[in-house]
Amino acid sequence: MATSEPQRHFWDIPLDELQRQLNTSPTGLTSAEATARLRQYGPNSLARESRFAVLFEFLRFFLNPLVAILLVASIIAYITGDHTDALIIIVIVLISAVLDFFQQFQAQHAMAKLRKEVATTAEVLRDGRAQEIPIAQLAPGDIITLNAGDLVPADARLLSVNDLHVRESSLTGESLPTEKSADDLPAGIHGLADAANAVFLGTSVQTGIATAMVAHTGSKTQFGDIAARLAQHPPETEFDQGIRKFGVMLTRVIFLLVLFVFLVNSVVKTAVFHAPSSLLESFLFAVALAVGLTPELLPMIISITLTQGARRMATKKVIVKQLAAIENFGSIEILCSDKTGTLTNGEIVLDKHVDFTGADTERTLQLIYLNSYFEAGIKNPLDDAVLAHTHPTLSDYSKVAEIPFDFTRKRLSVVVLHDHERQLITKGAAERIFEICTTVEVNGQVLPLDDAHKKTAMDTYLSFSREGYRMLGVASRVVPEQPAYSVADERDMTLVGFAAFMDPPKDGVKDTLDELARDGILVVVMTGDNQYVAEKVARDVGLHPPAILVAEQIDTMDDAALAFQAEHGAIFAHVSPEQKNRVITALKARGRVVGFLGDGINDAPSLHAADVGISVMNGTDVAKEAASIILLENNLHVLHEGVIEGRRSFANIMKYITMGTSSNFGNMFSMAAACLFLPFLPMLPTQILLNNLLYDISQISIPTDNVDEELLHKPKRWNIDFIRQFMLIIGPISSIYDFLTFAILLWGFKADERLFHTGWFVESLATQTLVVFIIRTAANPLKSRPSAQLIGTVLFIVILAIVIPYTHIGQLLGFIAMPPHLLLAIAGLTLTYLVLVQFVKQWFYRKHSLI
Repeated sequence: MATSEPQRHFWDIPLDELQRQLNTSPTGLTSAEATARLRQYGPNSLARESRFAVLFEFLRFFLNPLVAILLVASIIAYITGDHTDALIIIVIVLISAVLDFFQQFQAQHAMAKLRKEVATTAEVLRDGRAQEIPIAQLAPGDIITLNAGDLVPADARLLSVNDLHVRESSLTGESLPTEKSADDLPAGIHGLADAANAVFLGTSVQTGIATAMVAHTGSKTQFGDIAARLAQHPPETEFDQGIRKFGVMLTRVIFLLVLFVFLVNSVVKTAVFHAPSSLLESFLFAVALAVGLTPELLPMIISITLTQGARRMATKKVIVKQLAAIENFGSIEILCSDKTGTLTNGEIVLDKHVDFTGADTERTLQLIYLNSYFEAGIKNPLDDAVLAHTHPTLSDYSKVAEIPFDFTRKRLSVVVLHDHERQLITKGAAERIFEICTTVEVNGQVLPLDDAHKKTAMDTYLSFSREGYRMLGVASRVVPEQPAYSVADERDMTLVGFAAFMDPPKDGVKDTLDELARDGILVVVMTGDNQYVAEKVARDVGLHPPAILVAEQIDTMDDAALAFQAEHGAIFAHVSPEQKNRVITALKARGRVVGFLGDGINDAPSLHAADVGISVMNGTDVAKEAASIILLENNLHVLHEGVIEGRRSFANIMKYITMGTSSNFGNMFSMAAACLFLPFLPMLPTQILLNNLLYDISQISIPTDNVDEELLHKPKRWNIDFIRQFMLIIGPISSIYDFLTFAILLWGFKADERLFHTGWFVESLATQTLVVFIIRTAANPLKSRPSAQLIGTVLFIVILAIVIPYTHIGQLLGFIAMPPHLLLAIAGLTLTYLVLVQFVKQWFYRKHSLI
């Protein structure tokens, strides 16, 4: 019996055969072909949104157990004959659901628009020309170009490579980069780890350049099998933990109150007051009370606040990829950053081109220009500076080969042909150029690089470095004609000289550093440059580090010592990515909130390790993918404004939380306590839900509120103990005024059930909404101006609460018109309540050193 042959992977198939299967060629697809394939295979995305996503988002509101119970109980009430109350409850719940959905939808839509601004793109051949397209638009058969620093956008077969090394740890677990080639594999079936002629979605190009043919996209990729792991939520932040603990605390209180109220109304009240009790009405009242206590708007308030913060940040050139990062952004205490482009302009100029003694020479300029001109890989700012410099004619030169840059040897070489002679020209870090040189060019002659010449060259290098120059060594040698050239050919070379680059400090960076320090943010410089350049730049921008630590010193220190040095402003020079990572994790271990600003390939681990990973728009794809914040401009001033917006968003979230744990909680607690001595329900279930709905509407404008300047000058962090104490001190004040209202209604106005419900409905809503003007600021509320939206929304709700009892709708809800004297009494109670809360709040904030 014949056995079925194992299915071949695309990397096992000979290239010609694979091209026929994909119906493509090295010139790529046309736009029409790509569009057809996108319809057939779908977008190149691991996550596809369901066409019913909007409906599911709306229905999610009803997954709240309390809301579901309330709807079921309302249906039962309708069936048993209580049509009016049941319909009113259902209408109020539906209004709340629509309101919640609308706000969430707006927030998500806004974030989707912001994410488009940082969508990762790929370079692809379409219609015979190279163009940048979003990776979601890639289709099988597309021809893509890969460079160092790129994320591989799909599973693809390599067509041509030049020193290509790819990091595949996300797929294979192998930490070292994998060398790739474009050759067919030997006949047979090969595993993923042996697929040397293929690249895969989710991996990153470490070095080299390549062209590749897309074989699989989206869920058909190797990464599609582990998409669930990639989609895992990040570890819970301190803010998330605080929200969760707050929710657990309120859930416990709600459960106890509901059980207490239900038992009092259904059992105790019948025995004590001999009042007729409806189990269904008691149950509805208890559940409505629970809904009133539940901070169901909290997720929406957080989402709206963070989204509006993200919008404001976008106008200030800060793009937020993950909303949750805004709170951590505002909490940053220590910002770790490179100096290039942050403290300095990042626009390097070639200032000098000298021989090994430091004398100007055109020979160095000629060779380094040839190297940069013929380089095919990603050109960095040093290459741009070289190419922007005046240069000799190059018409007689042609390129033969290239040995691309990599982070291990820190060099790049090209082979050029001139007058039938092949010349290998190498530029790179001066120390790495010294390693491959055995001779030196002196006045046009080639002499041995003896100790005296080597000392002169080193002295020249150090002298320029101490002046703040970035130095590249330049070397060359004549090489024979051969089929290919590799790293092994970088040997026995002649040192020609140095190119000296200057990156001057940015205008205003000193003032920005002073502002960051004033606002509680310490900038820790971590640079790959040597200590001399780092020290010069630090002096120029006004930093006074107590120490400048280099890689060798860092390796001898433990994490506690590293963190101590960083906390006191030390500069870390000549550091590797692993050493940057050590400093960040050491600071986090000491409880610091750490931000990291990076834009390079090797910055990805540190961007992941930091509390807030920050990259820049012109950074590598790897860095932008790892970061949660993207700066459209590499400028500390832009970052500082983003941090302030983060603090503003956090402050407004705290306003809602403190409101929910004080006035609202106090009113609901009063309602539960009133059940003990009232012969009737203190408020009908429909009235409680209307009260809760109107209160929620009044809070929607909190995200637009102004924030006191004092709250923006210090990192703010979640403090569950502060919230709990605030609730236990401010909440009872609301209850005291509720009991005063009860006394006035029962003894002063001899209120019956309907008047009692009406008076307390108006008083409770007025106090718990107007108190936001007191709680929203730690200062004098008369001097801290709230936003116009907040003023308008709150006053509208208070006026609406007063008007409703005089309307036909109010009569349906069980209200009656109030006498003018009752309105005056409620106004007096509300005013004195606000004054008392202000005095207690000032004492409380003073106790916690907030004012």
